[in-house]
Amino acid sequence: MAAPSQPQKSTYDVIVIGAGIQGSFTAYHLAQRHKDTLLLEQFLLPHSRGSSHGQSRIIRSAYPQQYYSRMMPESFRLWQQLEAETGTTLYRQTGLVLLGPAGDPKLEACRRSLGVDEVLDATALAQRFPGFQLQAGQVAVLDSTAGVLFADRALRAAQEVFCQRGGTLRDGEKVLHIKPGAMVTVTTTAGVYQAPRLIITAGAWTGAFVEQLGLCLPLQPLRIDVCYWREKQPGSTGLGDVSPCFLTLGLSQVPHGIYGLPSIEYPGLMKVCCHHGSPTDPEKRDQASSSAPCPDIAILSSFISSYLPRLETQPAVMETCLYTNSPDEDFILDRHPKFSNIVIGAGFSGHGFKLAPVVGKLLCELSLGEEPSYDMAHFAITRFPGVLGAAQ
Repeated sequence: MAAPSQPQKSTYDVIVIGAGIQGSFTAYHLAQRHKDTLLLEQFLLPHSRGSSHGQSRIIRSAYPQQYYSRMMPESFRLWQQLEAETGTTLYRQTGLVLLGPAGDPKLEACRRSLGVDEVLDATALAQRFPGFQLQAGQVAVLDSTAGVLFADRALRAAQEVFCQRGGTLRDGEKVLHIKPGAMVTVTTTAGVYQAPRLIITAGAWTGAFVEQLGLCLPLQPLRIDVCYWREKQPGSTGLGDVSPCFLTLGLSQVPHGIYGLPSIEYPGLMKVCCHHGSPTDPEKRDQASSSAPCPDIAILSSFISSYLPRLETQPAVMETCLYTNSPDEDFILDRHPKFSNIVIGAGFSGHGFKLAPVVGKLLCELSLGEEPSYDMAHFAITRFPGVLGAAQ
């Protein structure tokens, strides 16, 4: 997507490192504000090396934490705005079933965030969605606003509008070094660029970049197994492409939670995954043997046997994705504590895609020295002690 045949500029208003969904929406907002922006991506686009690929992500209004649920109305609006700008469908409303023990605090917080009173027991849920089977003492809450974002399409749309607004996207260009200063210097495999503002949204590679800048962020990249499960009898589950997404909360047998999406990528296959994975180095994620046992598969198989009995209990297709988790699974959206013209967006912990339009706006506001649109206390770097490491 880069344009190597054109004369290459070296100075910009803002440089953004990482053209996943967070960096692309950050660049989108900067270009909307007429900032001359360079968006750098180390891999040739499109690619499946990070956290923004694939065809589907859940979008939902329900959140246990108010600081996320308050962002969701604007996030929905901004997704709709991107659809209008590109004439592309990016979202399918399917609803979301939240499953958990009756009275579970997180489930109740989600219910309150939705402003709904209805709680479905096993009988009511089975009548509405025959493919689901609750266990004793468990209930469900329905988020009717929720649905599926078409991830690959959404990423392309944000990048397309960014470029239409005059932004520069250079892919296949790996960042080698960052030199802070009043003008930040970024050296890549293809050139040297300068800007008075830098934003780092490099996903699983963020930790290595900020180490260059004397910052030790507690970020843990995880390799996630993305699993697709076949219907025992095609069309029998009620879990086709118009069925709801689901999310578990507070189930003791699945400590990290399980989520599922309807048949979109592969007809007749439902995506069901653990919201967890194995620690990995993003440069070595492919070195794990494909035959190595995956402990999460056993958890998923047991869950499907109990809760989704019309699905086969072994995955038909397995793919991988990367999460980059913070210790508390809240985002990091903040200025570098020493270099205030460098902004960092990281630690999206497997739940950032839906919020990318708002995250991009917040990172844009931080970079331009504006008052952020939301309370940023939960996203501050300083919530982690000892992050300022040794000087460069």
